[in-house]
Amino acid sequence: MLYPLRSLFLDMDSFFASVEQHLQPHLRGRPVGIAPMLAEGTCCIAASYEAKAFGVKTGTRVSDARQMCPGIEIVEARPPLYVEVHHEIVKIVESCIHVDHVLSIDEMVCWLPLNWRTEDKITEIAQAIKRKLRESFSESVRCSIGVAPNGWLAKTASKMRKPDGFFMIRSEELPQVLYELKLADLHGIGSNMELRLHAGGIHTVEQLCAASMPVLSGIWGGVEGKRLWHKLRGEIVDDYDADPKKRSMSHGHVLAPEMRHPSVAISVVHRLTQKAALRARSHGLRAGALALELRFTNRIKWNQSMTFSETSDALFLTKIVKALWQERQPRNVPIQKANVILQSLVTEREFTPSLFEQGCANNDAINAAMDQVTNRFGKQALYLGGAHGAMETAQPKIAFTHIPNVKLEE
Repeated sequence: MLYPLRSLFLDMDSFFASVEQHLQPHLRGRPVGIAPMLAEGTCCIAASYEAKAFGVKTGTRVSDARQMCPGIEIVEARPPLYVEVHHEIVKIVESCIHVDHVLSIDEMVCWLPLNWRTEDKITEIAQAIKRKLRESFSESVRCSIGVAPNGWLAKTASKMRKPDGFFMIRSEELPQVLYELKLADLHGIGSNMELRLHAGGIHTVEQLCAASMPVLSGIWGGVEGKRLWHKLRGEIVDDYDADPKKRSMSHGHVLAPEMRHPSVAISVVHRLTQKAALRARSHGLRAGALALELRFTNRIKWNQSMTFSETSDALFLTKIVKALWQERQPRNVPIQKANVILQSLVTEREFTPSLFEQGCANNDAINAAMDQVTNRFGKQALYLGGAHGAMETAQPKIAFTHIPNVKLEE
C-alpha cells in the first residue's frame, strides 16, 4: 500500500559546535570539539563537521581528539546558551510550519497538513526554514530535513544527506531507498541489537526489510520488532507520543579535579539530588526508587539503588543518597563522575499514600516553600546544607531527550 508524505523531521547539524562557530566567527571553518569542561580526561559531547572529518565524534576523549585532529579547538559547553538558541530555532520553524513535537535540543517533527503534502509545497517549506536560519543566524547554523510517510522514516531521511541536507523517502521507493544504509544507521538499532540481528542471519538493511514480522518479533523479543516491520513500510505506529510517560530522570556531573576527593564529591552528589527532586516536583512526579552511579578515576564503575514509597521530598531523598554513598566501593579513590537517577516515577494522580508510613508528606509544605524561594531568588538563596560548596557545580546539561529549564536548573 502507498502512503502520502505525512511527516517532516528537522535535525540540526552538529548543533552545539555550530552555535559556537556562529557566535565565535574565528571558529568557522575550523575543527571544534565541545566538552563539558576543559580537561583532557573528559569526552567531547559534540564535534563540528571539520572535526568529524578526522574521526572525532561524540564520546571521543579530549586527549584523543587532539591527537586525531591537530589544531582542534576545544570549547567548554554553554548549555544555557544552546537552550536559548534552540527556542529561537523553534520560533523560526513555527513561522514556516507548526512544530508538533520537540524531541530534543536539536530535533523536532512536524505533521504535514493534507493540503501541504505535494512535493513542491514540501520543498518550499524546507527551503524557507533553511533560508530563515541563515538570515537569523549565519551559514554556521544549518539543519538537515527529512520527509517521509511516518516520523521514523522522516528521521532516517534527515540523516541520509547530512550536512545541510534535504531528502524525501517516498512510499513507492520503499524499501529499496533504504538499502544504502547500514543496520546501525537505523534509529533503534544499537550495537547489542545489531549483534542479535547478525545472530538471526540479518546483516544488511535489505535483509532486514525482507524479514517477516514473526522473525523481527522473535529477534526483538517483543512488540518492538512488530512495530519496526510496520515503520519500514511507511505505516504510522505512534512514532512520537506528544506526552510520553516519564519513568526516570537523572542528573549527572563530571567533577573538576579539585572536586574529586570523596570528602568534597559528596557535596556534588547532594547538589544533584536536590536538582533532581526540584525537577520532579516541577513535573508533578514522585520517585519510588533512587540510584546512585559513580565512576572513579581508576575507571571502576559502581552503582547501587534503593526503593521506597513514592516521594519527591528533598529531605527524604537526601537521606537515601547519603545511605547509598556509605556503601560505595572503592571507598577512598577520587570520583570522576556522579549520577543521581530518580526511578519508578509516578504522577501525583497515580500516587497512593501509605497507611503506615509517615514523614514524607509532612515535608510537602517545606518543599513548596523552598521551591518558591529558589524560583524567585535563585539557587543560592536556599538549599540543603549537604550541597554547600557545590552550588556552582552541576550546571544545566542537555540530554538527548531533555531540554532543561535553565531558570529551574541553573
